[in-house]
Amino acid sequence: MSTRIAFLKGHGTENDFVIIPDPENVIDLPPAAVTTLCDRRAGIGGDGLLHVVRSAAHPEAQGMAAEAEWFMDYRNGDGSIAEMCGNGVRVFVRYLQHAGHVTEGDIAVATRGGVKTVHLAKDGDITVGMGKAILPEGDVTVSVGERSWPARNVNMGNPHAVAFVDDLAHAGNLFTPPSFSPASAYPDGVNAEFVADRGPRHVALRVHERGAGETRSCGTGACAVAVAAARRDGADPAVTGTPATYTVDVPGGRLVITVRPDGEIEMTGPAVIVAEGEIDADWWAASRR
Repeated sequence: MSTRIAFLKGHGTENDFVIIPDPENVIDLPPAAVTTLCDRRAGIGGDGLLHVVRSAAHPEAQGMAAEAEWFMDYRNGDGSIAEMCGNGVRVFVRYLQHAGHVTEGDIAVATRGGVKTVHLAKDGDITVGMGKAILPEGDVTVSVGERSWPARNVNMGNPHAVAFVDDLAHAGNLFTPPSFSPASAYPDGVNAEFVADRGPRHVALRVHERGAGETRSCGTGACAVAVAAARRDGADPAVTGTPATYTVDVPGGRLVITVRPDGEIEMTGPAVIVAEGEIDADWWAASRR
């Protein structure tokens, strides 16, 4: 294998990613290397890493290869593997377009959370079919300092705890994980969203992403928030028979989330490729030690 490793940098509503194109899955990415690549001082910097692999070349995605040519092998900034990243999917598709692998229209992307359908529009926005939310039963509480809130347990292929608050500042410093109970609700950790109302079907959030700390945006989190808000507002599409669309402001921009009567969720937002280059071979070798 060549020691020349290309990379790109991209973001979706300022949720930023290191992108490593590796169609044949020949680049080894141990957690230590991912952590160093995502380090904002010692590496390239990002909330996570998008490893771009053909589905047929990756053992976790071979079963999806007939539906989706490309697999998003997503890693959190701490090197851990994640099931899904909504902003990451948009940036992943923007990279595929940038590299000439896809054009405008519908694109299937394999993820650990299943195959996602993505629509690349002429105006540049990208809409992701995020699938259906699962709402596990049982009460959940999240806490920051002396404050605690009831939270809605929503699974979007990854786990979320959605708490509605009066003031987003009450979430404190979200670089450290908020505590939650019961511990059995999230055995592998949780993404915690703190949500404040901004108007009719318009909310704002801050989020702690497990493995990354507070991030500027979280796509699956925005979807979880829309699901929780619709139920709180008596607008559950499964009950009303009418789609519910929420505008979700994140620190890095704005996403539009639609929950449909059949439970399917769509997320629309921007995605940008910022730069591309090549990783220094000596630095790369040292990062893997």
